[in-house]
Parts: sequence; structure tokens; C-alpha cells
Amino acid sequence: MNSLFLAVIGVAMMIGGYLLYSKFLGKKVFQLSPSYKTPAHTMEDGVDFVPTNKYVLWGHHFTSVAGAAPIIGPAVAVIWGWFPAFLWVTIGTVFAAGMHDMGVLWASQRHRGQSIGLLSGRYIGKRGRMLFLVVIFLLLLMVNTAFGVVISGLLISTPSSVIPTWGAIAVALCIGQAIYRLKWNLPLVSVVGVVALYSLMLIGDKYPISLPETVLGIPAAGVWIIILFIYAFCASLLPVWMLLQPRDYINGLQLFIGLGILYASFLFTRPDLVAPAFREDVPAGTPGMFPLLFVTIACGAISGFHGMVASGTSSKQLDKETDARFVGYFGAVGEGLLALGTIIATTAGFRTYQEWESIYSEFNAGGVNAFVEGGGNLLNEGLGISTSLSATILATMAVLFAATTMDSGVRLQRIVVQEIGDTAGIKINTFLATCIAVLVAFGLTFSQGTDGSGGMTIWPLFGTTNQLMAGLSLSILLLILMHLRRPTWPILIPLLFLTVMSLWAAFIQLGTFFQEGNWLLFSMDVIIVLAAIWIIVEVFLAVGRMKQTKQIEWTDEDIDAPKPEPVDSKA
Repeated sequence: MNSLFLAVIGVAMMIGGYLLYSKFLGKKVFQLSPSYKTPAHTMEDGVDFVPTNKYVLWGHHFTSVAGAAPIIGPAVAVIWGWFPAFLWVTIGTVFAAGMHDMGVLWASQRHRGQSIGLLSGRYIGKRGRMLFLVVIFLLLLMVNTAFGVVISGLLISTPSSVIPTWGAIAVALCIGQAIYRLKWNLPLVSVVGVVALYSLMLIGDKYPISLPETVLGIPAAGVWIIILFIYAFCASLLPVWMLLQPRDYINGLQLFIGLGILYASFLFTRPDLVAPAFREDVPAGTPGMFPLLFVTIACGAISGFHGMVASGTSSKQLDKETDARFVGYFGAVGEGLLALGTIIATTAGFRTYQEWESIYSEFNAGGVNAFVEGGGNLLNEGLGISTSLSATILATMAVLFAATTMDSGVRLQRIVVQEIGDTAGIKINTFLATCIAVLVAFGLTFSQGTDGSGGMTIWPLFGTTNQLMAGLSLSILLLILMHLRRPTWPILIPLLFLTVMSLWAAFIQLGTFFQEGNWLLFSMDVIIVLAAIWIIVEVFLAVGRMKQTKQIEWTDEDIDAPKPEPVDSKA
């Protein structure tokens, strides 16, 4: 099958979802109001709560949620064939991911910018809230530690990506000053920023930088991870307008252009998919496609991490409530396009089936390297970009996606630490909470040695934990809509499907960990599964209590605009 046909169908489905389905959600389900005063205005503090242009905020949301996972997941899942991965990415983006991101963003900003874990206490009680926060903390720990390892590996394997990766920080700081201090107009800032980033790629390709094998007895991988954690610590303490917003915005533009270049290569080369639609001769040891497909591809179809970004940082920067449609739904579409591009790059970027099969010789053998290699071949053949520069562009894309997610992840971890403290009656200041967040992640990362390999210790739990988190977030959204007497089927159907698949996968993993004698992962999986089941029980109890309540009482902490004005259909 020709890859261009697959790309056109996939892109059309996602754009159609934004133009049609998100409009329905905004008008009938979430009833976005252009006159509602968001927490970015009512609670503006110049640090976390900052009214933000919707295009800049989209850049933050898109790049924060689209880390390495929408590359890793699809690049691994095509081992079962390209068709199941394609279906889950496209249908999941349109009916699950976009709705989830948009809905959680709306719910959070209607509750004074509270995180999904904290606002859950209003609907399922204190026990459920604490369990929610524990699951969120563990999920963020997985993301922050694993992405540090992934970024480090890419900086070592593709040294030409070092200069553009770190140079992007300087560009972002300048962009922040240009927007908020010098008041430059956004188009000018955008052009200057994108040109600067791509210039850095050209410089990086010409002057690759590699660390010595060891520095003070620490391997190069460990050194990069230490530098990354120091950066993430500092970045999470700065006001969002100074680094986080401009970095994510300009990265979002650059990454979207990168996606455009990748899709242009599909147009010019029009390669056939060398991988089968359904692979029957999967390598020995490959788990069954059901239900593992739906947790292997998390980001790119639907992801619980998105809810943490939407409610942790994005909701605090939403200028107008109607912007939730563009920021939340279209942010998820951006990630879906990345996942779709990954599927095509990893199945059409190799000349023969035998060449592709040699890469996918065992489960988890694909990943980022398959994306960089396959996509690099297409850029070289279709656009005439040198193999070296192609690898630099794609590796930098992957690094910047992962780095912006790590930026937001550490900031979110800090917020969760503070929320856990508040729940326990302990006041934790921002600096101390950041120290706790970074030190816990740092300790786990170096628990297996100075190379930082411990960062991947609990990563096998990410898929199931992430999807369980998405299901739990949807359950809170369901309760909120039931309170408002609004349509719930757009939430209920994905919620039931995702919960069943995630719990099914989690129980399969429990058996695997038990047989392998991996007691750390087994114990953590038990904790996560029990917490998720407990929260689900609390949700059922909350539904029961709600049905017995004849009248809904509203407070300032609840949804305070039961009858909003009609949504702006041009949002």
C-alpha cells in the first residue's frame, strides 16, 4: 500500500475531528463561554497564572504533551502491523485524545485552575483524591526519569543535535523577553525564533559535540542526565512567561514545521509500506496485540499525562475559555499527526521487508532509533536533504519534544508535591517542593549506576499507568457533566473502553512480573491497580449519591456558569 494514501486519510480524519467534533463538544457538552473570566485573569500572579495568547499556549500544550512517547509507542506497536496502529491513532485522536485534553482543560479552569488530582476531591472525596495524587506522582516520576535517559541517549547517538538542543534555551529566553518586555508582535517573534532554531540545526550538523567517555568517573550518559536535571530544576522555578511558554511555543512551531517536512517527504517519495498490515509471524516473546496495543500507543491516541498538563499548567494560562478548543483539542491533533508520521516513517522508511524485519526482530526493538533511521531515509530520498542533516533534524525533533515534556513534568511534579502536602495538612514552599521532585527522580535514575540506567527501571509500567490515569481523569469529567445534566456519552464510551483495556493489560503485566520475579515492578503494579480500582469504586459511589440528590447546589469552587453564552464557532 502507498504511504501517501495512508497519510491523506489520517490527516483528513484528524482535521475533520477538529473542525466538526470539537465544535460539537464545545457547543453542546462543555458549552464554552467567551465571557467567562478564567483563572489566568482572576488569579494572575505572573508565575503560574498568566493570561496567554492561544497560539503561544497551544505551543506550550502541544510540545509538553508530545514528548518522546508518541514516537516510541507507535514505533514499537507497528511490530503487529501498521493497520492496527493506524486505526488506534486516528480514531483515538478524534474521539478520545482531543475530547480528553479539551475537557480536562475546561474542567480545571472552571475550578480555579486546580489539577485533576486536587479537584477530584470535590467529586469523589478525600480518599479518592489522595489515591489520585499518588498515581499522578508515580506517573510523573516515570516520565521525568525515562525521558532524561532518552534525551541523553539521543545526544550521544546524534552529537549533531547537541547545539540545537541547548541553543533552543537561549532562543526561548530571548523570545520571552521579546514578547513580554519588548512587546514585539507575535508573527515577527515567530519568524525570528524559527529561523534561529533551524540555523542552530545547520550549525550543529557541521559542528557535532560529543562528551568524553567519562567525566570525573561518570559516563557521558550520566553527565548529560545530571545537566538535564539541573536545567529542569531551574526551569521549573522560573515564571512560565520567561522560559516555559516561549520555549514550548517556538519549539511547537519548529516541530510542526519539522512534521511538515516529514509529510512533504511522503508526498515526494510516495513510498510503499514495506511492513504488513497485520503481521502474522511476530517474533517469539511478542505479547498479544489485545490489549497491549492500547497501552503501547498511549500518547498519540489518548494519554493520562495530557490531563496533568491540561490541568497543571495550561489551565492556569488560558486567556479565554473558548481557547480551550484550539489549545486542548488541536494540541492533541498535533500529537496524533506526530504518531501518524511515526507509523509511516517506521514502515515505509526502509527499502525492503527484510530490512524492516531486521529492525523489528523482537518486541521493543523499534523505538526512536527506527523513527530517526526510517524518517531520515525518506527526507534524504524525497527532499534531497543529506543523511547527516536528516538525522540531525529528526533527532532534534525527538529531543525537543522530550525536553519540553520533561520541563513541564518537573514543574507538575512540584505542584503535585505541594498538593499532597496540602492534603496532609503540611505547607510545602515552591523551592522545597521542587527539590523533592528532582531529588526523587534523580535518586531513581542513578539507583542502578552512574550511567543513569535506573531511569528506565519503572518505565515498563508507563503504558498501563498512563492509560489508567486517562480513564480516571475521564471519570471525574463524567461526574462533572452529570452534575451539570449535560450529554455524557462522548466521555462514557472512551472511558469504558480505556478502563477495560488498561486494567486487562495491567493484570497481564502482573503475571509477567510475577513469573520473572521482578518484585519491584510487581509491587508497584499492585499499588497502581489497587489505587485505580479504589478510585473507580469511589466514582460509582459518587454516582449513587448524585442520583439520590434532587437538587444541585453551586459554590464559587464549582462550575459557576451553568448557563454560559454560546461558543464562538470560529475559535
